[in-house]
Amino acid sequence: MVSKKLIVNNASGLHARPAGVLAQAAGKCSSDVKIYVGERKIEAKSILNIMAAAIKKGTEIEIQCIGPDEEKDMDKLVELIESGLGE
Repeated sequence: MVSKKLIVNNASGLHARPAGVLAQAAGKCSSDVKIYVGERKIEAKSILNIMAAAIKKGTEIEIQCIGPDEEKDMDKLVELIESGLGE
């Protein structure tokens, strides 16, 4: 298991478009990917779960990957989130 804490830097937080980009990228991962926001645990492969979490700009999240390619998957997701998820 690997995990990393990040700050969401998208101006509008993780609304529909960036949530979709993140869920799609997580869906391509062979690892089980979770997002922790405070005490909440979110399935990162579900756009609906990400959107329902209402993650706003400046929120600290923790990404957790568990699986055979967890390091590679984590690197890919961290890079995507830090780059603004296409926005």
